[in-house]
Amino acid sequence: MNQITGTIGRWQGAGLMATTLLGTGVFILPQMTIAVADSGALLGWLILTLAIIPVALVFGLLASRFPHAAGPAYFVEKAFGRTAGRTIGLIFLLVIPIGAPAAILMTFQFMDALVPLHNGWQLVAELFVVLMLLGLNIRGIQVSAKLQFGLTLAIVAVVAILFGASGLNSEQLESFNQTSHPQVSTVMLAMGIGFWSFLGIEAMTHLASDFRRPDKDMLPAILMGTVLVGIIYLACTFLLLMVPSDKNGVAMISAFDYLLSDSFLHGYGAQIIGVLGIASGLATVNVYAGSAARLLWSFSKEGILPKYFVVLNRHGVPFRALFAILGTMALVIVLTFYSNQDLEKLIAWSNGVFVIIYLLAMLSAVKLLSKRYLPLVVASCLFCVGIGIALADNMLYAVLLVAVIAPFMWWQKTHLQSKSMQTPAHLPE
Repeated sequence: MNQITGTIGRWQGAGLMATTLLGTGVFILPQMTIAVADSGALLGWLILTLAIIPVALVFGLLASRFPHAAGPAYFVEKAFGRTAGRTIGLIFLLVIPIGAPAAILMTFQFMDALVPLHNGWQLVAELFVVLMLLGLNIRGIQVSAKLQFGLTLAIVAVVAILFGASGLNSEQLESFNQTSHPQVSTVMLAMGIGFWSFLGIEAMTHLASDFRRPDKDMLPAILMGTVLVGIIYLACTFLLLMVPSDKNGVAMISAFDYLLSDSFLHGYGAQIIGVLGIASGLATVNVYAGSAARLLWSFSKEGILPKYFVVLNRHGVPFRALFAILGTMALVIVLTFYSNQDLEKLIAWSNGVFVIIYLLAMLSAVKLLSKRYLPLVVASCLFCVGIGIALADNMLYAVLLVAVIAPFMWWQKTHLQSKSMQTPAHLPE
């Protein structure tokens, strides 16, 4: 086998999209944005949700018209040539070692709420997670898609129950309005952190070939998942601002127990929020592992990386590429554990890389899509530039990656071209 076959449909794709975006941050990021912007966090999430919709639409249009395992790297290559496309692909592969530990660290904040792990036991548990991801991916993405669709419904149900239990009234809203004085600088900072929640749109484009009908299902799946996620983050942020919560632990757990204090669910916040938080965190890393493996397989097939990774198993999964990606994750998790890297710094560095990936993908749409989509593309580019400004010096990691990889990709292209010119052509007998 040397081709990936489509096995998932629109609703499974929407489930993958939603759980990928909800992922590690669904019950953590609202708390982090409130910590830096207080009530301004709500405005930050609202702007972020509205601004990401054009980006999601453009990604959906590109993926439905040009389904390819290389995702944004393929779009950029078609628009701007091999060097640019392959640079984008490699910086995506190289951000996984930064993003995966951040995702795992966020996931284990929920694990601590359930079963506190200390010293080496946390490392053992994190490596066991990597092993679980291998089991989920080895039989194909359709297994994950079905599980993650169910997980999306569970998260939506819990947030809806909490929102209904809050019993928001006019007095609470008036009190909230009187204390709400957001600052531009803190709102921008909250948006820079919140951008992490929408990382995953580009990862879905790597899975376009896994859809049975990417031309019909890719765009609706991406759009439904993105809008649903924006609403959930807004709801969670609003809830945390309206009710007293634990500022040291996971705030959503204390909010859950506070809001449902008169119900049979009182006291089960750690278990319910913890299990959903762990599961959605694993879902995010799972999709990134699958999409990165497909990109590595695509690059191997094109001769950019060694041919070793080109083999697919009987389920159509690039298992050697998957082993390489998950093996690298395991190695970096070990290094991160012993170096005590700061979670917010890992998130910001990852976000910087994705700002560049998103921006170049949006610019490629100028050439690849009809001119009637130009307003969407312009809005998407302005959004990416705005997030880049919000991240400020945290963009340096991304700029450094591009500065190192782009010249190497240019050298590889010219070297292969000169080598092919020197090889004598074989004339037909």
